[in-house]
Amino acid sequence: MRVPFTRVAPRTAVDSTRSTLAALTVSVGTVGLAAAATRPGLLALVDQHAAAVRDSLDGDRRPLTAATLAGYAEGLREAALEHGWAPPRGPVDWDAPEWPHARLLAVCALARTLDET
Repeated sequence: MRVPFTRVAPRTAVDSTRSTLAALTVSVGTVGLAAAATRPGLLALVDQHAAAVRDSLDGDRRPLTAATLAGYAEGLREAALEHGWAPPRGPVDWDAPEWPHARLLAVCALARTLDET
């Protein structure tokens, strides 16, 4: 029996989206959002980056989804690596995060709001 591709692809896409957002939450989100809760300057930075991500994904006209956020995060990470950025070998300095970390943390913050709706 032949299984149509359309039956396989959505499950794979959902798994990939969940995996991407889960990995991002573990590597950046949990610690970064906890840090932002105690650092008003970091929280403001995350809010600014979240607004920029929302704008770039046309979030004012279309609802954000886990898939769009995961795709954005993957693209951002790839572009940053291509331009010479390297993730730190130790903990992130949340007092002065690099631009990619601030942007990825904003993606985590936006993804967290999807769970609340």
